[in-house]
Amino acid sequence: MPVIAPMPAARPARIPDQREGADDAMAAGTTVDHLTETYRAHYRSLLGLAALLLDDTASCEDVVQEAFIRVHSARKRVRDPEKTLAYLRQTVVNLSRSALRRRILGLKLLTKPMPDMASAEEGAYDLLERDDLIKAMKGLQRRQREVLVLRYFADMTEVQVAETLGISLGSVKAYGSRGIAALRVAMEASA
Repeated sequence: MPVIAPMPAARPARIPDQREGADDAMAAGTTVDHLTETYRAHYRSLLGLAALLLDDTASCEDVVQEAFIRVHSARKRVRDPEKTLAYLRQTVVNLSRSALRRRILGLKLLTKPMPDMASAEEGAYDLLERDDLIKAMKGLQRRQREVLVLRYFADMTEVQVAETLGISLGSVKAYGSRGIAALRVAMEASA
């Protein structure tokens, strides 16, 4: 006669408490709530970052929106919620580069001239200074411009800039100092 082992006593099902669910969600990546709060807190600063790399508001808004969409899609890969903003900044920089590449290709194919600037009534002196700065920034090397924008506009530390751009701290300092020197020369020449 076969021997049948008794069934082990069934354990009562454990009901997870709310805090554990939050920990599990955080372990899986950046939550949608965290991304929403990041959007509310940092949308304007990311828009400003894009504005310094691009030259029209519509493209800047598109780049920042696309960055949030991409981070939302990849939120499970961003394990540390504290790094969400850094990931967004890097995405904005990369998307700005791509937009500029597409624009350059479009300009090569485009034969008609660009539209005129806004009227002189809209703060002529400020526009002239801003235009001089933009021209001077466009004259910088790409890395110099990126370092200056992230360091002084986005108010990042040199270490954060190095992490965002994937370059060494020494390179950030070198690009920054050379970029400022080149800006000084260009601004004095335009004055």
